[in-house]
Amino acid sequence: MKIVQEISLISIGNFAESSDWSIIRDEIREAISLIVHPPGTSNFTINPTRHGNGVKLIKKACMIALHDRFGWSLETSINYATRSPGKVDATKTLDNHLFALEWETGNISSSHRSINKMVLGLLRGVFLGAALVLPSRKIYPYLTDRIGNYEELEPYFDVWRAVRLEEGFLAIFVIEHDLVDSHVPTIPKGTDGRALI
Repeated sequence: MKIVQEISLISIGNFAESSDWSIIRDEIREAISLIVHPPGTSNFTINPTRHGNGVKLIKKACMIALHDRFGWSLETSINYATRSPGKVDATKTLDNHLFALEWETGNISSSHRSINKMVLGLLRGVFLGAALVLPSRKIYPYLTDRIGNYEELEPYFDVWRAVRLEEGFLAIFVIEHDLVDSHVPTIPKGTDGRALI
């Protein structure tokens, strides 16, 4: 799988120039590059059936790579609000802070919730940095119907850029397929993400 865009949505302080971010960015890039389909190939090829491919296996493959290769924690419970905003897909410990990663598998409302969850963590000083991974509009038609995607989220970027932080970093990684082939099987809506790495 490939990354087609990396956007620095919020960058206040020195995190963007830090060795921590350099390492984390490389780990995220590698975890995404390891996602292949069909299993055993070297690329991510998608069957162009409209809304025919599941998304949770793709996310799970990335999470497995982050956990197994780089020691990230998965499904981290975070309590920094009156009511918990829910678990974070993956976190990496940086001294007294966390770096958070969310991978979009829901609709565009879910994308907004994911960013709000991470921005709130930045405001509360729990996260030093965070990132959201979501599909491009190019892969969007082939995935679960109404999946959140970059092009639908981009008009709201100025809202999050206007948040007042003393320090914080939020990036967006936009992903898509390497190839399209109607002869490869569709990605099932199952649970074995390990099959995609």
